[in-house]
Amino acid sequence: MSIKEYFVSIFKGFYSLIKGMEVTGKELVTPKVTEQYPENRAELHIPERFRATLEFIYDDNGYHKCIACGSCERNCPNQTISITKRMVDLPDGKKKMKLDKYMYDLGSCTFCGLCVQVCPTHAIKFSNDFEQAVFTREKLIKQLNYLPEKDDAPAPAPAAKPAAPAAAKPAAPVADKPAADATKQEPKENKE
Repeated sequence: MSIKEYFVSIFKGFYSLIKGMEVTGKELVTPKVTEQYPENRAELHIPERFRATLEFIYDDNGYHKCIACGSCERNCPNQTISITKRMVDLPDGKKKMKLDKYMYDLGSCTFCGLCVQVCPTHAIKFSNDFEQAVFTREKLIKQLNYLPEKDDAPAPAPAAKPAAPAAAKPAAPVADKPAADATKQEPKENKE
């Protein structure tokens, strides 16, 4: 190694040191943005497209739209979803497939979204609830088809049943329509 190469390598070393110190100096004076995670849950922003855990979409009465077709179970790449279904006889004599249990293993889910995409009735979706840490793997297996508890269910649901007689009021104008139809028929009978 010549003296010229020696001084060039020393110069390159100093240049590299100065570049590194420049990056460190910039970070030293920039304002710090530290997430205080457990304390800032109220203002924590989770993107809407974040896939956290699978859940059923329930309507106001507490029912889901799953028809137990099994397309989500067939399209799951690692058998995260397990569906148990049963045949039910309808009052008109036909048979219909009913969902018995919809089991979801969060521990083996890859969050690919294939189950949500292939659902023909749009009965399932991914939620934004990212806090799914548990101490045992058994707690990661969830049954998704459940009706809300009576205490948690909307209170108007039982109140809506007594509202059915109030629905009889529209029946009264319907009764007026046949009377109007009878008056329409009378002139026809007079014409004959």
